[in-house]
Amino acid sequence: MNNLPITREEAINFLKSMPQLPSDMNHYLETEAIMRGLAEKFDENTDYWGMLGLLHDVDWALTKSDWSKHGIKAVELLKEKGFDDEFITNVQSHGYGVDEIPILKDKKRNSKIQHSLAAAETMTGIIYAYALMRGKKISDMEVKGLKKKFKDKSFATNCNREVINEIEITGLPRNEFFALSIEAIKKIKNQIGLE
Repeated sequence: MNNLPITREEAINFLKSMPQLPSDMNHYLETEAIMRGLAEKFDENTDYWGMLGLLHDVDWALTKSDWSKHGIKAVELLKEKGFDDEFITNVQSHGYGVDEIPILKDKKRNSKIQHSLAAAETMTGIIYAYALMRGKKISDMEVKGLKKKFKDKSFATNCNREVINEIEITGLPRNEFFALSIEAIKKIKNQIGLE
């Protein structure tokens, strides 16, 4: 299951070959970092989970103006790079249940890796927004403060709390997920403009 057709460096170059915004690149790297942390926690393949996080929005630069194609265009992009159907399905799964993507709207996530990816990529939004609010500081961010922001529905309103709560389906308590996510993003803070 865990054979990857391209290296991490090739994946990053592939992403950079499209018109990416710095904020989007940051999101891919943050999602990769959290997915690697989760893979370690669950004793899964860190490279595979990391690659999934890195490439989950592989078609975003090309589809952000037409959400209905997000996750759909990804199929051909990933196939061209040699990824298998399982990897592609896992990438698509973070768009399941999204009204703006009709083809994926009625699908349901059904595995630990899919729930993890959806929760991880959504979590990045709240953590990054909270870090910006704290003067770009993540180095001393605590779970307690993050929990407050999570509960405040008016903060980072586009981050779906229900999707983040899916982490509990994997057996990982939400507080532990918050701590793991903060630690994962701390490790890459210099790459994403945080302190």
